[in-house]
Amino acid sequence: MKKAIGITAFLNLGYFLIEFFFALNIKSISLLADSIDFIQDAFVNFLIIFGLGWSLASRKWLARFLASILMIPIFFIIPNVIRAIKDPAPPAGLQITVVALGALAINFLCSLILVKHRKAEKHLIWAAYLAARNDAIANLAVIAVGLLTSIWPTSIFDITAGIGIGLLNSISAVRVWRSANTYD
Repeated sequence: MKKAIGITAFLNLGYFLIEFFFALNIKSISLLADSIDFIQDAFVNFLIIFGLGWSLASRKWLARFLASILMIPIFFIIPNVIRAIKDPAPPAGLQITVVALGALAINFLCSLILVKHRKAEKHLIWAAYLAARNDAIANLAVIAVGLLTSIWPTSIFDITAGIGIGLLNSISAVRVWRSANTYD
């Protein structure tokens, strides 16, 4: 189980670097939100590796901490959304789509790696699985953003998807928090 989580941690860290680079270069809120999500997921997975051997009380505390980490992207996205509204130049749609397709492949692979372990150490692995699953869902939205922006050059699709990714993480944070409270 630790090996699976370690692999997903390094996959997330690697794709964070790629997606963050492109997000900054093409000024895409949705890619920026997703890249932050990748570094967050890498951090969460590394914490889970360390926390697997901890006592039940410590693992519950760690799950609550992980739930808090899931909230980070929404706080990072807000100032960037404000910036994008002030400067509504649309990002490059085709580049968004290509980068998001790569992100989808990484997140799908991470979900496949984690799905068989999601019931073990419920609140910790559940956090990692939800993060990978949510990212795959978000990637589909970002791919759509890229395609729509290519057809109708506007920043509204990109801004909306960035906000949506933040909200998805907020919902997952609540689920992980509740999981920690009910774990026996």
